[in-house]
Amino acid sequence: MAQLKELFQDADWKAEKHVPVIEAPVKAKKQEPIPVTVTVGKEIPHPNTTEHHIRWIEVYFQPKGEKFPYQVGRFEFTAHGESVQGMNTSTVYTQPSVKLSFRTEKPGTILASSYCNIHGLWENSQELDVE
Repeated sequence: MAQLKELFQDADWKAEKHVPVIEAPVKAKKQEPIPVTVTVGKEIPHPNTTEHHIRWIEVYFQPKGEKFPYQVGRFEFTAHGESVQGMNTSTVYTQPSVKLSFRTEKPGTILASSYCNIHGLWENSQELDVE
């Protein structure tokens, strides 16, 4: 039986349109808000059509030395150009990019995952030092 961890894909986001790109500082001060932007399709735009789109992005923080990560955000995208006239006939299409902030007292790892309705689960991570 497959395990969820085996289903996540990763790659260099500069060459792959499905990887969630994390933009966050590498250093932060204790208990100050840490701004995070996660975008799918930063260098190579993702189509985001009715047939091929990003459904969601999740962001986690794994404090160093702790067993489990904390979910700091989940974002669902629901406008993919569909309308009563048919596929890709709407003028509304979601761009899979989110901004959030969180606070922490510990260093650790920011993790992001995304789901493409055709190409599955993708992940990325970035270390965060806290002083």
